[in-house]
This record gives sequence, C-alpha cells and structure tokens, in this order.
Amino acid sequence: MPARRTVLRLLGGAALVSAAGGTAWALTRDPAAAREPWQAAGTTGDPRLDALSWAVLAPNPHNRQPWLITLPAPGEITLHVDRDRLLPHTDPHSRQIVIGLGCFLETLAVADTAQGLRAEITPFPEGADPRTLDARPVAHIRLTEGAPRDPLFAQIPHRRSCKEPFEARLPAPESLPALAAEGARLHTDPAEVDRLKAIAWRAHEIEVNTPRTLQESIDLMRIGKAEITANPDGIDLGGPFLETLSLLGQLDRESLADPNSAAFAQGLAMYREIHEATSAHLSVTGPATRLGEIEAGRRWQRIHLAATAEGLSLHPVSQALQEFPEMAEPFAALHAAIPAPEGERVHMLGRLGYGPETPASPRWPLETRIRSA
Repeated sequence: MPARRTVLRLLGGAALVSAAGGTAWALTRDPAAAREPWQAAGTTGDPRLDALSWAVLAPNPHNRQPWLITLPAPGEITLHVDRDRLLPHTDPHSRQIVIGLGCFLETLAVADTAQGLRAEITPFPEGADPRTLDARPVAHIRLTEGAPRDPLFAQIPHRRSCKEPFEARLPAPESLPALAAEGARLHTDPAEVDRLKAIAWRAHEIEVNTPRTLQESIDLMRIGKAEITANPDGIDLGGPFLETLSLLGQLDRESLADPNSAAFAQGLAMYREIHEATSAHLSVTGPATRLGEIEAGRRWQRIHLAATAEGLSLHPVSQALQEFPEMAEPFAALHAAIPAPEGERVHMLGRLGYGPETPASPRWPLETRIRSA
C-alpha cells in the first residue's frame, strides 16, 4: 500500500491545494472528527468504560478495529471478534487479527491500573479453532480492586505506528533494556538488519503484486475527509494534499491497484525508501497457538508503549509472516534469520528507530463497539 508521503510527490503539494480552492479550503480537510476517540478516552466517568475507551486505541492490522464488547455483569467484560472485519487474503487464519485483539487486551489491562483495578483476563474461555475465528468469545475479563498504576499508561495517547523513513542512527543503547524487558528480541547488527530489510522488502513486493492481497488493502482505503469520517477504520489517505490529488483524478483506487500506473510505481518507490531508512529491528516470538498469538499481541503493545516512553518509533513490517501461499519463501527466510524454539514462531517484526511525529489513526467511538449482552 502507498505511504501518505507517496502521493505528496506526485504533482507537488502547494500548487495542487491552490488549484482545488486555496488555503482556506485546505484548512477544512483534516479529518479531525475521526480522531475524537483519542481526546475522549478516559472521560466517561465510568471506570469500566474509561478503560475500554483507552483499549479501542490499540494497534491492529489494517486498522480494522475488530473488537466487539459486551458487558455481561458489573465488573465484567467479554470480548468477541467482529468477523466482518477479518482479512481473509493476507491473514487467512486470522493470526494477525488475534494479535491485534491481544493488543486491545493489554491496553485495557494497563488502563485499568490507572483506576486501581486489575484485569483478570481469561483468553478463549470456551476454546478456539487454530485455523479460523468463530462466534466463541476471545476473552472474558473480570475487574478486581488493588492494582498499582502501570507506568506505561501515560504512553497510550502518544503511541503511533510510524510509517515513515527513520533517522540514520541506531537507537540509543540505554533505551533498549526497557524493550528487552518486555520481551523484544533486538536486531541492531548491520548485517542482520540488512538481511531483515531484504526479507521484509521482498514480502512487501509479493503482497502488492498478488492481485487479491493488494485488492484487500485497496478495498480498505479511505480517501479524503468524507470517507475517513464515515468509516474511521482501514487505511486512511487524508489531508489537503491527498484529497486534492483525488479531486484532480491523480489518486483513486483504480490507479493504486494498477501495477502499470504512476501511482503504483511511486507507492512502491516510497515504501522502498521507508524500508531502507531502517537501522534496527525488533521481533516477538512465541508459541504457534491461539494463546501464543494473544500473548504476542500483549507483549507487542507493551514493547510499543515502552519504545514510545524512550522516544523511539516503531513500525510493524510483518508481511513476511503472512500465511498465504505466495509468501512461503519470505516466511521461511525470516524464520531462518530469527530462529524460534520448537513449537514457537516469529509473530511480529518491526522497524525500530527515530521517526517524525505522526498524527493518531482514526478510530470508531467506543459506543459503536459495544453490543448488548
């Protein structure tokens, strides 16, 4: 998929904004309403809903926000998956979706501690299918009193997945122990980093050159303020420059899906720049089970919050871990590069470094994710 900066270079930003109506028009194109859940988090006045309002800000694949919440009894929460939000082509067994649900659960647990509550989480209380997700609950949560405040809570509103080139310097050595303490495997040796970059880039090429997996991303693109506001999930392409390109016919789903188009070529070039501007990676390994996937998501979120606290940026580049047939070669190469113990696998790979400040991703409001028990 193209990075936001891709289309900024296609025709030149400022001139295009003028062509579409000038600076006054440009100032109206920020989809701020789609980011309101970030400002509203923690303001409900109800401890259980406050924690959930933070949890819906958790990272998740393609920003699908696949959580469905029920409140069966006081002090209890049940988490289900919204099966209309799965990624059947890039994530055929929903492993990545489950990792995103693990991120949700860890964010909930951290946010509960800010109110002195402990989240006792029982994953898959009725069992789980390792190949698909069904109607059974993903987790049951019971809240009890007496938890100390988790220092990572302060980082939840600042966490971002930074999909931009990083500075050409290694993370400061003193910043790394906090990440390792949360379960990250760190990769800073230049030869190892180059090998991982090559594998991650090859995986990206496969994903965007396989028609059905590319189309899965194209179908989830929200182009411009109106689309992002109406559907604050998926892949947002917003702001005045991108919306101007769309108005001028230079940015649309057809061109982004066409391997022969200028937009596709420029998107590929821009993502190559992002991959190359990487001086360190980190990975998460764990059991190749549904419980292992939940735990990997919980660890990924803690690692990301710890990285944020250290002033570091993190960007998941886990395409090589996808399990559709065309990805078999990078999948094997990545597991050769990052050996896992028997019965385990690599669950996440990310770029680590110093990136620019980026805006928060759009989110559905909490009330849209709650269902009647």
